[in-house]
Amino acid sequence: MPGDAKDEAMTNNAPRYWEDYEVGQRFELGATSFTEQEIVDFARLYDPQSFHVDREAAKASLFGGLIASGWHVASKLMRLFVDNYVDHRTALGSPGLDGLRWLKPVRPGDTLTGWVECAAKIPSRSKPELGVIHENWSATNQKGELVMTAKGINMVRRRPA
Repeated sequence: MPGDAKDEAMTNNAPRYWEDYEVGQRFELGATSFTEQEIVDFARLYDPQSFHVDREAAKASLFGGLIASGWHVASKLMRLFVDNYVDHRTALGSPGLDGLRWLKPVRPGDTLTGWVECAAKIPSRSKPELGVIHENWSATNQKGELVMTAKGINMVRRRPA
């Protein structure tokens, strides 16, 4: 039964092709932490809402304190995905996400652990050299609380004949 795993292709340095993915297999992406300065810097550039950039205003907000932008959380999870999961020899990009949810606020000092699970794999009908992987992404905080989920879609090279 597939479970938490380090991909054999990743550990033996062989390319990981579409055929090597197993539905149900789950991979840890690693961990990333959030500092107050990083939260404010990101938000000033990309999501300058008061509860992301102003500590005092954030105290009076629905969140009761400064929180990271959901886009910041998603960006850091993407970085873990690219650094620790994507096989750069076989990955062919993504047509997008089917869903993205921010379930709990991420605060200064929080450390998130990312996960990706292969939910489905479909061979391409129009491009036989590639297949599509549907993935469930998740991130939990240091308390084990689920803070973000996403449904990703990735195109992956098929094993050469």
